Amino acid sequence: MVRAALRNPAPMKRLAALLAALALASTAIAADKPAPRAKAKPARAIADVDRDGDPNLKSTAALVLDANTGETLFAKNADAVHPIASITKLMTAMVVLDAKLPLDEPVQISTEDLDLLKGTKSRLPVGAHFRRDDLIRIALVASDNRAAAALGRAYPGGIEAFVEAMNAKARLMGLDSTRFVDSSGLAPGNVSSPAELARLVAEASKYEIIREYSTTPALDVTLPDTGRKVNYVNTNALVRAGDWKIGVSKTGYISESGKCLVMQALIANTPVVIVLLDSWGRLTRIGDANRIKRWLEKNPARLAGALRAG
Repeated sequence: MVRAALRNPAPMKRLAALLAALALASTAIAADKPAPRAKAKPARAIADVDRDGDPNLKSTAALVLDANTGETLFAKNADAVHPIASITKLMTAMVVLDAKLPLDEPVQISTEDLDLLKGTKSRLPVGAHFRRDDLIRIALVASDNRAAAALGRAYPGGIEAFVEAMNAKARLMGLDSTRFVDSSGLAPGNVSSPAELARLVAEASKYEIIREYSTTPALDVTLPDTGRKVNYVNTNALVRAGDWKIGVSKTGYISESGKCLVMQALIANTPVVIVLLDSWGRLTRIGDANRIKRWLEKNPARLAGALRAG
């Protein structure tokens, strides 16, 4: 029997081939099934305070100021000079309003207002006319660069005279480290420090229009030529959130500046100025602002005169 099997091995070979084929098919079927997903590790929460009890901020530079007394509540690299991006638009609005230019005067959007530096887009069509106050509103709510560029260009003497007026006002306010080179904030040459921006925000809060426009959660704008409505939302999510009492707000971002945020807000019944610069995470500036708010609400004695610096 053994000899017969050795002389005629074909049946055994066929059996081995069949078993191999079944094993291969089983493997192929298994490979078609989606692999089980690995369980995502929960994101590690950032503590509100550090070991010293100060707010645990991830922004590179920050300042928290009591707006009533001017006293510093918290500082982190407060004198470091950084690009400030669209926070520039607060100064733009102040210079336009200081000039007493007619707010209902139509300003035509020009090709000169296009962003050729960073390539940002706008829904304001070239050739369309908008009231000056609508351009201020769009610049402060939606941080529209074309609106801010048009405001500077339509200033008496053009954009060069406008930038000169911006820097003159900065000098008048004693902002020695603050420089402006355009009306939109697109150029990294627009620079300041948290210490000086806090004073700029305090000055901006004196303008009723800036208080109103910068804290408008959303607005609809009717394009004059087509009649189409365009919706804009405030670039500061905290304005839209509803659990903050914000008096002045402005965000900013270019690659050189990181995410920036300045606000005047009422916290624990006290007006506070918050400046956050160079926050690289998508939500870091919002998280930092919320950590500051919780820190002050849990430590109201800070608002009674305590000084913390980090």
